[in-house]
Amino acid sequence: MPRVACAFWLSAPGRGAIRTVPLPAPGPDEVRVRTLCSGVSRGTETLVFRGGVPESQHEVMRAPFQEGDFPAPVKYGYLNVGVVEEGPPALRGRTVFCLYPHQTHYVVPASAVTPVPDAVPAARAVLAGTVETAVNALWDAAPLVGDRIAVIGAGMVGCSVAALLARYPAVRVQLVDADPARAATAEALGVDFALPGDARGDCDLVVHASATEEGLARALELLAPEGTVLELSWYGDRRVSLPLGEAFHSRRLVVRSSQVGAVSPARRARRSYADRLALALELLADPAFDALVTGESAFEDLPSVLPRLASGDLPALCHRIRYAPPDGS
Repeated sequence: MPRVACAFWLSAPGRGAIRTVPLPAPGPDEVRVRTLCSGVSRGTETLVFRGGVPESQHEVMRAPFQEGDFPAPVKYGYLNVGVVEEGPPALRGRTVFCLYPHQTHYVVPASAVTPVPDAVPAARAVLAGTVETAVNALWDAAPLVGDRIAVIGAGMVGCSVAALLARYPAVRVQLVDADPARAATAEALGVDFALPGDARGDCDLVVHASATEEGLARALELLAPEGTVLELSWYGDRRVSLPLGEAFHSRRLVVRSSQVGAVSPARRARRSYADRLALALELLADPAFDALVTGESAFEDLPSVLPRLASGDLPALCHRIRYAPPDGS
C-alpha cells in the first residue's frame, strides 16, 4: 500500500496545485480509502477558491477534514466517494461517502465514512452532501400536503430541493432560474420551470438558493400573505439589500435561514448527522439526480478546471472529478 497521496490545495486565492502528502497507516478504528470520484460544489468551493470567505466565518466554514486556513493555503472539499482498502472487516471493500477534500487516498476514523447503498452508483453518490443540505432544508421548512412552492435558483442545492419536493403529494412546485437552459434540468427532475418574470405567485413557501439580491427580492414577491422564504444562499463577503418596505409587514412575511452545519431543530432530538447523511444516500437511488452532474474532469486537471468553474467559463451544477484506477489505466 502506498504511504503517500496526491491532494489538491488552494495555494493562494485563484490558484491551486496538486501536492504529494504523507499518508499514515490506519489505526485500529480507522479506514484507508482510495478515492473513486469527488465532486466540486460549485457555489461554496468556487467562493473559497476566489478567497471570498469573510474573516468572521473562517471557523464556521471549516470543512470536516480541511487542512490549512482561509483564505490560503488550504485543502478544502467535502464530496468524496471511495473504496475502503484497509480497515474493519465490515467496511473493507465497501464503497463509502466521506466529507473529505479532493485527494487520491486518505485515512479517517471509521465513523467518518458512510457506506453507499448498493442501489446508488458511486458516480452519483458524490451528490450526497448536497442532498443532505436539501433534506435539512425541508426539515426546516416542513412543507405541507397541497402547498404552493417555488424554488428560486437552479444550482445544486436548489435542484436537490426541487427533486425532493417532487415526491411530496399534491404539492405545486416550480423551479425558477434566470437561465432558460435550466428548463431541461427541471424536466429531468420532474418539476415545472419558469423564468423569474413568469413564476407563479401566491406561494406558501419559497426556497431561495440563487445567491443573488434579485432572486431574494423576487422570492418575497411570490409569497402569499404570511408565507415564508427559506434562505439557503450563502453570500460570503457580499452585502445584500432586502426590500422590507411596502407590504412586507402588512402581509406578515417571514424570511428564515437554513444551514446544514446543524441538524434542523425539527429533528435534532431524534436524528443525528449520520442519520441525515444515510437518508440522503438512500434518496440518491433515484436516477433523476444524475441530471445534477453536468461535467467531469480528471483529478490531475483540477488546477486548471477550478479557475474556469469560478469564472463561469465552465458552467456546471456538480462537476465530478474522476481518479485513475490503481493500475493507472
